[in-house]
Amino acid sequence: MNSDTRLKGVLLALSLALVLTACSDSTEDSAQVETNPDTAVSAAPGAPEIAEPAASENTELAGTAWELLEIQSMDDSSWAPDDPSRYTLVFGEDGQARMQLDCNRGMGSWRSEGPGQLTFGPVAGTRALCQDDGLSERYAAQFEWVRTYVLEDGHLFLATMADGAIIEFQPAE
Repeated sequence: MNSDTRLKGVLLALSLALVLTACSDSTEDSAQVETNPDTAVSAAPGAPEIAEPAASENTELAGTAWELLEIQSMDDSSWAPDDPSRYTLVFGEDGQARMQLDCNRGMGSWRSEGPGQLTFGPVAGTRALCQDDGLSERYAAQFEWVRTYVLEDGHLFLATMADGAIIEFQPAE
């Protein structure tokens, strides 16, 4: 299978995951109450409290480690590391994600609330000046926008919202 056909298949799968996510979001109970104390709205007296959804146990990603192969932007720009082992992503079973960002390291939370769904919390990282033409910064910046993932042919594909980019990984050695 050539890379264009493979990318189209991954895009189709990720688009389907986004549609399913959007559909499930629209069917949730509309009585949810905001938790921001500045804008909180009180529920009607006697109404049951609605808890925030808990992250599901995602045994598919938990405990796995990946190496970056390519960041493919939807404007057909792409970036690939010379050495994929310098750009890694590890999904901890504790909900923490650890990243190697060339000469820097990053850490943040991750959660998956259903099949194909994935979000990351803010990534905190070291700030050494790497000699990688900015790939480490571009790589680190992608995580806040990730919304879905697909596992295909042993590779992990992360998709950012609004079809901004597809990030492809291979299993880490």
